[in-house]
Amino acid sequence: MRIVIKIGTSTITHPSGWLNVRQMEKLTKVLADIENAGHQVILVSSGAIGMGVGKLHLTARPTDIPTKQAAAAVGQCELMYTYDKLFSEYRRTVAQILLTAEDIQVPERLTNFRNTMERLLEFSVIPIVNENDTVSVAEFGIGDNDTLSAIVAKSVQADLLVLLSDIDGLYTANPRKDPNARRLDVVPELTEEILALADGKGSELGTGGMKTKLHAAQMVTEVGTDMIIANGAEVEGLYALLDGKPFGTRFLGKK
Repeated sequence: MRIVIKIGTSTITHPSGWLNVRQMEKLTKVLADIENAGHQVILVSSGAIGMGVGKLHLTARPTDIPTKQAAAAVGQCELMYTYDKLFSEYRRTVAQILLTAEDIQVPERLTNFRNTMERLLEFSVIPIVNENDTVSVAEFGIGDNDTLSAIVAKSVQADLLVLLSDIDGLYTANPRKDPNARRLDVVPELTEEILALADGKGSELGTGGMKTKLHAAQMVTEVGTDMIIANGAEVEGLYALLDGKPFGTRFLGKK
C-alpha cells in the first residue's frame, strides 16, 4: 500500500515551538516499521516555521512574510536534521522535497516531481515533503499542508491519505466547546452538512484546521482515495488501521 501521511505542527512541536522529542521518536519508529512491513510511506511534515520560532526565541508565530520565511529557513534545517537522525536509527533513508505552487501548476515541473517521487520510492526512501516556505508567500503559495498532502496523494496515486493532527477525527460539533460532540467513524460522502462541521483554525503555530482537512478530503475522495483524520499523539493507531481496524474518521473515496 502507498500511504501519504501528513503530520501537523501541533503534534511534533510544543506550544513554545521547540521540538516534541517523544512524539518525533514515536512517529519515526512507527513509520519505519510500516516501511519494513512492505508499505510505501510518504511523509508530509509541517513544523518548519514552528520550530524556527523556537530556535529564534520568538514569542509567537510571526505575521510578516520576511520573518515567516526566516523562521522557515531555520526550522526546516532543524526539522530535516531530526528526521534524518531518527530514521537512520531504524536504517531508513529519507529525502527532502520542498514544493511551491508552480511545481504543481506547471505540467513539466509536476511531471518531474512525480518522476522523482517514483524513483525515491523504488529505492525504498521515505520522501519528506513540505511547502518551500522560504520563497512561497500566502497569495501565491499552496497555503497549508493539508492541501499539500492531498496534492501529493493525487500526484503519486496513493492508496490512502492520513492526516495526523491534535484531534481524534471529525466530530458532530467542536469537542473543545461541546461536551456532547460525537466523533464520526466513517463519512461515506462529503455532503453540505458534513462540510458545515468545519470550525475555525488549528493551533497557534499551525495554519490548518478542520476546514482545510475537509477540503483535502474533497480532493482525494473524488479520485477514489480514502482519507483518515486521526490524532497524531496516537500514531501507533496506524498499525490498527493497516490491520483493517478503525482509527480516527475515515472518508471513503468514490469508487
